[in-house]
Amino acid sequence: MPMLIKVDGDQAVLVDDGFVLLGEEDPAPDGADVIVSLARFQSEGDSLMACGRRVGVRLQPSEEAEALAYDLPRLAVVELRFDKFRDGRPYSNAVLLRQRYGYAGELRAVGDVLREQAQFMLRCGFDAFAPSDGSGPQDWITATRRYRHVYQAGADHRTPIYVERAAAKADGVAKEELEHGL
Repeated sequence: MPMLIKVDGDQAVLVDDGFVLLGEEDPAPDGADVIVSLARFQSEGDSLMACGRRVGVRLQPSEEAEALAYDLPRLAVVELRFDKFRDGRPYSNAVLLRQRYGYAGELRAVGDVLREQAQFMLRCGFDAFAPSDGSGPQDWITATRRYRHVYQAGADHRTPIYVERAAAKADGVAKEELEHGL
């Protein structure tokens, strides 16, 4: 069974992938949770879900997250495929899924996924990874801690540095006012 790295806060663990990736013509195994292409989901999604299984969809880089907007509450997993590590379209889809469409299920990165991308992927909303570089959970946690500060808000809800600086400045002003009796 394939393995995934799942990240939750400061923890990363290696877990079995409980889903079966189906090709366009593959029959769905009885009772198995499945991941299918967008085209197959659009044609067979209702019948796959009617069997009581969890269903996920794999989006290719050229496919848009908007195509899933209506069905997101029913999906257990959305896989975003990276054909090349330098292709940013899956990042954009991840941000759209999390922030615009409010997707709360598992958002999985597959394909050419490298640990150097870990922090960026977490900031965009990914929470499960199938690394192609042989890295493990500890490698991913180390990569996500490489930089202390972030410069903009993200799906990971880390506090941007400008907010931290403003809070520190406000604390400093308040202390100074107390010290001088203002």
